[in-house]
Amino acid sequence: MNKTYSSLLLLAVLLCTRAPAQMLPEPLTDGPTANSDEGRPLTYYLPDLEYDPNIPTPEEFLGWQIGDWHISHDLQQAYMRALAASSDRITLEVIGHTYEQRPLLNLIYTTPENHGRLEELREMHVNWSSPNGGMSDGDLADVPGVLYQGYSIHGNEASGGNAAVMAAYYLAAAPMSEVGELLTNNIIVFDPCYNPDGFNRFASWANTHKNKNMTADGQDREYSEAYPRGRSNHYWFDLNRDWLPVQHPESQARIAQFHRWKPNILTDHHEMGTDATFFFMPGESTRVHPMTAPVNQELTARIGEYHSAALDRIGSLYYSGEGYDDFYYGKGSTYPDIFGTVGILFEQASSRGHLQESENGILTFPFTIRNQVTTALSTYEALENLHDDLLSYQREFNLEGVTSDGYVIDADGDPGRSRELADILARHGLPVQHGTSEEGEAYYVPKTPFSEAAFEPILEFEDSLFYDVSTFSLPMAFNLPYRQVSGGTPTDMRWTSYQMGEATAPFDRSRAEYAYFIPSNDYYSVRAIYELQDAGVRVKVSDQSFSINDGATEFGRGTAMVPVYGQEMSAEELHRIVTEVEDETGIDILTTNSGTVDAGGLMLGSRSAYQTLRKPEIALLIEGSTSSLDAGETWHLLDQRFGIPITKLPIDEVGSSDLSRYNTIIMPDGYYNRLDESVATALKEWMGRDKVFITVERAGTWAAKNGLANLTERKTSDPDSAITQRPYEKAERDRGGQVLGGSIYRTVADLTHPLLFGMKREEIPVFRSGTLLYEPAENIYATPVRYADEPLISGYSPRGFAQKAAGSAAVIVSGSRGGRTISFASNPNFRGFWYGTNRLFMNAIMFGTTINGSTVE
Repeated sequence: MNKTYSSLLLLAVLLCTRAPAQMLPEPLTDGPTANSDEGRPLTYYLPDLEYDPNIPTPEEFLGWQIGDWHISHDLQQAYMRALAASSDRITLEVIGHTYEQRPLLNLIYTTPENHGRLEELREMHVNWSSPNGGMSDGDLADVPGVLYQGYSIHGNEASGGNAAVMAAYYLAAAPMSEVGELLTNNIIVFDPCYNPDGFNRFASWANTHKNKNMTADGQDREYSEAYPRGRSNHYWFDLNRDWLPVQHPESQARIAQFHRWKPNILTDHHEMGTDATFFFMPGESTRVHPMTAPVNQELTARIGEYHSAALDRIGSLYYSGEGYDDFYYGKGSTYPDIFGTVGILFEQASSRGHLQESENGILTFPFTIRNQVTTALSTYEALENLHDDLLSYQREFNLEGVTSDGYVIDADGDPGRSRELADILARHGLPVQHGTSEEGEAYYVPKTPFSEAAFEPILEFEDSLFYDVSTFSLPMAFNLPYRQVSGGTPTDMRWTSYQMGEATAPFDRSRAEYAYFIPSNDYYSVRAIYELQDAGVRVKVSDQSFSINDGATEFGRGTAMVPVYGQEMSAEELHRIVTEVEDETGIDILTTNSGTVDAGGLMLGSRSAYQTLRKPEIALLIEGSTSSLDAGETWHLLDQRFGIPITKLPIDEVGSSDLSRYNTIIMPDGYYNRLDESVATALKEWMGRDKVFITVERAGTWAAKNGLANLTERKTSDPDSAITQRPYEKAERDRGGQVLGGSIYRTVADLTHPLLFGMKREEIPVFRSGTLLYEPAENIYATPVRYADEPLISGYSPRGFAQKAAGSAAVIVSGSRGGRTISFASNPNFRGFWYGTNRLFMNAIMFGTTINGSTVE
């Protein structure tokens, strides 16, 4: 490595915002070993061209060739900074940071001349497809095309992020005779790693377990990652399902950049099973969302022709038109389709480490990278040649059908929950309006292809198979009423432009002489209660509704009360703490100066009306047979949204752990058929007064079998059980049609129950995946939420399942040794954005011990 490249390496590492990069592996000096693919030249990956010698190659920078090791994110971003420092074709942007504070980098590629007026070109491109852009069809020749190219949103699908290094070098160093027209007429937004935290986790695993003399045996530890594996982000979420919910910083930064540039093509490089080959879009023609324009799929197929030709040139096997779908707009390859962009999914058979046996022969890590690089370059060729068609499609898609229609979302008396939905809608580029009237608050968004797809239920499908969920209504996820309107914002409210994160009402800062009230209607009331408890404040809760000020101010069940008397701090200190909690949660905490609060005579000292709340001390069971996705959703909910610390307790260590530290234990969904008996023994010994055990989906079944819950699965018969013969070719489709991948069901709730504190309407939409059903409890008070008689609201349901679900239990409360077991039949925290039901989950944590024992036994 010469002095120039050594200096660049030192500079790049110093510029990193992470800890120092991992020690570099020793450069290879002996060439490839007998069972490795090391020692490949640059031309193994890239065309044989006269590359700019002033641009460091990956091998010059790293000391080893791409594919010899899994590049860590620290080294990847250091190399990207080195490229940006040495090339006038690149503007480097840090668009955000992950939870682990790794930078989210974008490299903007175009010609040096275009960089001189980059913002002008960006605005021209955006205006081209905007209804108010003021551009005509005759401007087409001047408008740059935009490609958003991204890699490895699943961190253990590492060929993408490693290929990104080669593709980034190619764009920076290839001669202008090769890339000049591409960069003159287009702008490439290059995202080398969608998921830095997971990518780095996997690189460490694969490199740690690499043999010098590599084995292709798939049973080697190199190919079997430890829990939670590298697919997910810091909180174990699948970021490729978060394009619609946008709950995480990686997604929020990426979606903001998407709407800033409005690309014509977005690519998403993934991996699949080792025995597969290489897939590129289009997918199954019958599994395309009906809101996606047919021309989108036509352009996808035309782009695919460039991939076919490129893979033919290097002799790689590939396929298209089957296996994958284009339905759920929460995935990276489908989200763009609802904005006039063409989303492209690439799936490469995975080596998962460095070398694996497959039914297509020995699969090497470098080979997987090579296919990803090849299709990255063929995407550039497609962008260059289809420039006019892509821009014309984007313009037509966004200009057609512009109306004055829109949607009004009722805030439902819950400022916190409705504000979170408004933030999500704003992140997707919708101009959100906030409305107020004497009756309450609402939000308005115009009707666009995106808002229509994200709001309206869907019940008719061309196909019964789905790669992911079959519906995704955002207002239903938040349990908020909405309606479609015409003519813009309704005239019965005062409307202002909404800005993300803003408070929607002023606070009452007055100091209480007697008590403070935390209204139960706000989603974040449980957070306010916990923050007060954490500050040493005693908090009580009422199971009755009441009013103050001669009925002028009403409070629902679940209103928390903080008495001034009897606290371990002065009235002045208590007021300071309450004010801080108001600022943290956005909740207006109200006051009273009397112990008698309404005409009915309710008194704040009543033991029958008010119970003191214990501060939750929580253990979340993880590892072993638990679902890392479900566990991660709970961890994120408590840690990020509610500020409640938890202990992540390995389930296999429950029998040897001191459980007395916890008053709440959460068992997420998982596969528990072979769980060690010591877990059940320890939990039964732990259960008792003031203890709450929360189970989700199959954890409830396990709890019932082991004497920790009182519930019974509802047996369902197969509607096709009477059929004695079916064609063999129908077997796979028949089996897939029986899967419930994700639909929305209607439930009916008992609003007097503590689990429903703060809820206003009896009907609550819940998200269901899987066909597990519970019979209602024998105790007539112990099933606070049931499925409605006609439960299906939106999405695909296997034939006859909705009828079977009718009347079954959505939540059951049972008891053991004076404790409470609260069992959810479906995941209330689905993907972090099902706010309507994770309110019930938080109520279970905070109010579970207030449930009357006679109603659960």
